[in-house]
Amino acid sequence: IGKWYQACASDGLTGLGHIVGHVDLGLRSPTRFSPGFHITGLQPSEKVSDQNRAEAILRCRHSTENSEELLIAPKGACMKEDSLLKVGGLSSSPSMSAEDPNIHRGLEGVVVDTTCISKVMPEINALVYHGYPVQELAEQCSFEEVAWLIWHGELPDAKQLAAFQQEERSQRELSADLLAVLRRCPKTAHPMDVLRTGVSFLGMEDKEPEKQDAATNLKRSVVLLAKIPTMTAAFYRLRKGQEIIAPRRDLGFAENFFQMVFGNVPAPEVVKAFDVSLVLYAEHGFNASTFTTRVIVSSLSDIYSGVTGGIASLKGPLHGGANEAVMQMLLEIGEPVRAREWMLAALRDKRKVMGFGHRVYKSGDSRVPTMKKYARQMAEFTGQTKWLDIADILEATMQEQKGIFPNLDFPSGPAYHMMGFDTDMFTPFFVLARITGWTAHILEQLANNRLIRPLSHYTGPGERRVVSLGQRA
Repeated sequence: IGKWYQACASDGLTGLGHIVGHVDLGLRSPTRFSPGFHITGLQPSEKVSDQNRAEAILRCRHSTENSEELLIAPKGACMKEDSLLKVGGLSSSPSMSAEDPNIHRGLEGVVVDTTCISKVMPEINALVYHGYPVQELAEQCSFEEVAWLIWHGELPDAKQLAAFQQEERSQRELSADLLAVLRRCPKTAHPMDVLRTGVSFLGMEDKEPEKQDAATNLKRSVVLLAKIPTMTAAFYRLRKGQEIIAPRRDLGFAENFFQMVFGNVPAPEVVKAFDVSLVLYAEHGFNASTFTTRVIVSSLSDIYSGVTGGIASLKGPLHGGANEAVMQMLLEIGEPVRAREWMLAALRDKRKVMGFGHRVYKSGDSRVPTMKKYARQMAEFTGQTKWLDIADILEATMQEQKGIFPNLDFPSGPAYHMMGFDTDMFTPFFVLARITGWTAHILEQLANNRLIRPLSHYTGPGERRVVSLGQRA
């Protein structure tokens, strides 16, 4: 395995040739072409929705296993044989037999599709949105500019940005019916549950639900970007017994959110730190919530359903809820002098310490240095330096003991706390940002859709007969 092959389709027949010399291996008789494999026949794909996707099905039978694998090859594609197997979603390993499947729990290491939106490069601790390093975007661009980039693939010019800002600001108000729904939510409800309900209600308010074209869904994406902060701020105040503050069209995205929550716009240093956090949280590949949105819309469900599912996934403490858990941990520790012993005890007791480690990054989250910089500025601006002092000790102790690095939730939690927000509001801030990435992935999925339907390996009892109720022990 590992040789190079080329699959090509022509006139309804498919040929296979070795790249070196393009040796024609034929179509009819079984021909050995790689250790452990035989060609048993090639045939055109019966269902081809996009000529740039599957054009031919190659059937191979492993010589030592009584099983047949299907390999999907793009037309004219040149790739390693193991890449052909990945495209087909199968593996040629003997462990893929029915008795001993090759299971990737949590889909760890599995490449399920392509994307042009962002790329995580753990080997160099880097993250790019459409090719732009996220650190540069956070320093030099507003969140509105990055939102446009994520949806359109390029940074906006001044005219495009002005038109986009005008459109987003015009969509911020909520209907009287949606406000009534928010008022009916229990004050003890988690804000993520309220957002999940609010987005679902927005879907029911859509006047043209039957329209599912890309242009309409892009407009819906802007509506969601505009209204989710208003919903978040409205519930923030309602549960405190305060009057809702209407959005303002003369304020930028971050400034308007502070105005709706607190009734005023804070110092530019605070607004910038919040805006940076939104840029850093906006997009991050096929994470749990993003993949959830793609799975949902792959069935051709609507964009609101996809986003509702994304919110539900993000709520979990192993994903978005970690920034809340980080701040709860810092509050529990209380003082820097207690931090090292607290961490040592947590590691000794094998407790889960939130804010550390990442499924993709193994030597540090690329977004952390930028967020730590602005969290430290928040600490100096507000005088609340002890939270980052505690965090620094925890980070040093964890690296010393386990070699594990913090993720983005570790500095963002205390940064939000120093801005004056309630802890259980931190994950909704994640939604304010990630709505851009979710909707971009939804648009990308629908542009070249295939129902996402993986397989499972059954481990239950073998086939058995049903016993009538009276005869069961």
